[in-house]
Amino acid sequence: MQKLSMDQLNRVDVDSFKELEKTPITIILDNVRSMHNVGSAFRTADGFAIEQILLCGITATPPHREIEKTALGATQSVQWAHYKETTDAIDDLKKQGYQIFAIEQAAGSISLEQFETSKTDKYAFVFGNEVHGVDDEVMKLVDGCIEIPQFGTKHSFNVSVTIGIVLWDILKKIKF
Repeated sequence: MQKLSMDQLNRVDVDSFKELEKTPITIILDNVRSMHNVGSAFRTADGFAIEQILLCGITATPPHREIEKTALGATQSVQWAHYKETTDAIDDLKKQGYQIFAIEQAAGSISLEQFETSKTDKYAFVFGNEVHGVDDEVMKLVDGCIEIPQFGTKHSFNVSVTIGIVLWDILKKIKF
């Protein structure tokens, strides 16, 4: 087995990436406090060609060196915006026809593997604060809640890991 070189990977440049058709998914970061987690979200969004990231509340915004440590330049390729209130971001997305789902452990949540998608719908997924999760006011506005099954002693995954798990599962259902 031999690793592929950067040339063999045949990746597009930032300008070409911006012109590509994106997966109709928006990531909403609801008061995520770790800039490394924010940077990871950007890098994952770039890797999966996600439409955009909405940074809400106390979530840090680029440019910032702590975000760039994990984003590795993805803040230049992924479209993003900041909202003071996550509820305003959700209101805007609903007006644009998005279905909004919180990623949270909640009564009535859908287990990720059972979540059904449509190739024609637009989705936004809300990922919450590392300690408090998705804000209660935000939970009142979402169309549903998705939960990742877990089998160990901890009650949650790191938010950046959660983003990767959810996006990969949703992308498999939409694209393949």
